[in-house]
Amino acid sequence: MKFLKTQSKLLNFRTEDDANLDRQPLVANQQTWSQRFESALHPAIAIFNASISFDIELIEYDLTGSIAHAKMLAHTEIISAAEAEQLVRGLEQIREEYRQGQFQPGVEAEDVHFAVERRLTEIVGDVGKKLHTARSRNDQVGTDTRLYLRDQIEQICTALRQFQSVLLHLAQANIETLIPGYTHLQRAQPLSLAHHLLAYFQMAQRDRERLKDVNKRVNISPLGSGALAGTTFPIDRHYSAQLLHFDDVYANSLDGVSDRDFAIEFLAAASLIMVHLSRLSEEVILWSSEEFSFVKLKDSCATGSSIMPQKKNPDVPELVRGKTGRVCGHLQAMLMLMKGLPLAYNKDLQEDKEALFDTVKTVKACLEAMTILLREGLEFRTTRLAAAVAEDFSNATDVADYLAARGVPFREAYNLVGKVVKTCVAANKLLKDLSLEEWKALHPAFAEDIYSAIAPRQVVAARNSYGGTGFEQVSKAILAAQSQISAE
Repeated sequence: MKFLKTQSKLLNFRTEDDANLDRQPLVANQQTWSQRFESALHPAIAIFNASISFDIELIEYDLTGSIAHAKMLAHTEIISAAEAEQLVRGLEQIREEYRQGQFQPGVEAEDVHFAVERRLTEIVGDVGKKLHTARSRNDQVGTDTRLYLRDQIEQICTALRQFQSVLLHLAQANIETLIPGYTHLQRAQPLSLAHHLLAYFQMAQRDRERLKDVNKRVNISPLGSGALAGTTFPIDRHYSAQLLHFDDVYANSLDGVSDRDFAIEFLAAASLIMVHLSRLSEEVILWSSEEFSFVKLKDSCATGSSIMPQKKNPDVPELVRGKTGRVCGHLQAMLMLMKGLPLAYNKDLQEDKEALFDTVKTVKACLEAMTILLREGLEFRTTRLAAAVAEDFSNATDVADYLAARGVPFREAYNLVGKVVKTCVAANKLLKDLSLEEWKALHPAFAEDIYSAIAPRQVVAARNSYGGTGFEQVSKAILAAQSQISAE
């Protein structure tokens, strides 16, 4: 109740006895919505209803949208050019006040739109009350959200490019560095480390392409849709859309104010970004363990234990892995939010903003953290990696390929090599440890060149099919990646 008491003072509520706040409903001494209402909201409901605490995030976009709306009203002669000029000056003054920390509306404003309009009227007088002509908060918030998301998509795309650049740099330095490749978390075939890193480069490339595609549906203006049915005023929706650099306007006013599929699309794209970062994080966590020892974490991106002095913990990838669930949760929440909403606007849609804001901040923070981690927070232990690819049976497929290339049916070769591996395991040997006589006893097609064919470097180099891990293909892939980065 202490919180409610504090908020009630902000709202200028009067109580007979604050000590009995939890037993007595409060009567508000504030202006009601309109003459339709006889009393103001209960203070607890006013607090519950308010969104100013989080939608203040939209203030710059709200001001930009309002300026365009004011100019459109003058363009269509709904207000005078002089009135529009006053409104624009007042709105820009609010922008400056906010940037300097002088404009900090409280819960009494309810939301960012009312806060701006109230302050505007204080600055320019009654002409400020004309700003809302031919507009509803429904199309206003829809416009603000789209302007915000359009801007944030561009920033996330830039962050993805920086992430890709680091991956590409690491790949260029590790074309001939070998790393075990896994399926089912079992050693499968050796890979070029560059090939492994470029897989994440391509994931990030698709992430950028998805965001660019989502932006096509974000960048459509709902301004002028009104509450749901349009307006009786002779507005020019295309003019305001042009001022705000929207590609198009919503063709249906109902759709314009109630659509949030653009936000869901963004959350889906953001979830995939996080899933990709989480997969890489999981690998870094495994690689940094003593059991793998493929990478060494540097002090700039790792923490220690409060009780075990020897430990160095992979906090960055663990946090990214954890925050992935958070972003995916926002996507599910939005889907559940929308599934039962009838047309048009419903207050439920207030819940879209915190999900969007948190997702944007989380994705940007995680991309930055993983970029720093890869750029300066870890180093690959090349000696350990070289040893790892030489200490297993990941070259067994190449033995089967060796026989198949010499006319032995692949399935027959496959079964034969399976028996060879079984024999080697029983004898505590690797394939490279077999003598030539033992190879020939298995099949007469084996010759001295079997040893070079199953050497890890040759195993990798030989996989030169398009998109494969062969060094020649990886070098081509790096050139292609460079072109993708320089294309924009």
